[in-house]
Amino acid sequence: MDLHYVNRKQYHLKNESSFLKELRQQFGDVYILPEGGSNTLALRGCEEVVSEIEHTLKEPFDVICCACGTGATLAGLITAIKPTQKAIGFSALKGGEFLADDVNLFLKKAYTNNPKSDLRYKDNWAIESRFHFGGYAKVNEDLITFMHSFQKQFGFALDAVYTAKMFFGLFELIKMKTFCTGSTIVAIHSGGLQGNKGFNLQTHSK
Repeated sequence: MDLHYVNRKQYHLKNESSFLKELRQQFGDVYILPEGGSNTLALRGCEEVVSEIEHTLKEPFDVICCACGTGATLAGLITAIKPTQKAIGFSALKGGEFLADDVNLFLKKAYTNNPKSDLRYKDNWAIESRFHFGGYAKVNEDLITFMHSFQKQFGFALDAVYTAKMFFGLFELIKMKTFCTGSTIVAIHSGGLQGNKGFNLQTHSK
């Protein structure tokens, strides 16, 4: 792999046609992956997650949750769930309410590319933006403590950037009695554990 530095100004232009044209001029005939791999092909891959989960559970679920950075994973889940099910995306970003617009855009593109699909513009999904812990890749003592407690109780680790915030938020929603009694809730652990190496997690443990 060859890494090429991109400054902050260039990064903000990452989706602009002029910037993408410059990349093709510099690197030739390339396939440009958007940030987070967020395109309609990614949505189709995430659709398969739902069928795999249902096959594993052998019964329908009521709610499915995932962490959100770009919203593509959530959009893919939305295209696959039934109207009676709900999808919740937990934003890892501060001010992540804007992700709702991005998810709607993904859904519109998915429908345009496959007008025969059973995609309905559903209202059975939501962006949960209250559990970002200060913003993307930001952590605090409460989150680190939760991560240690979670691993001790359930036997597997969470990553500080995405899944820890999702599980923390999900547990809070359960405490607030957000879901109907007896609901089956699926939470997707999307990995990212290698990112924990960038945090000194042990020094924050209680």
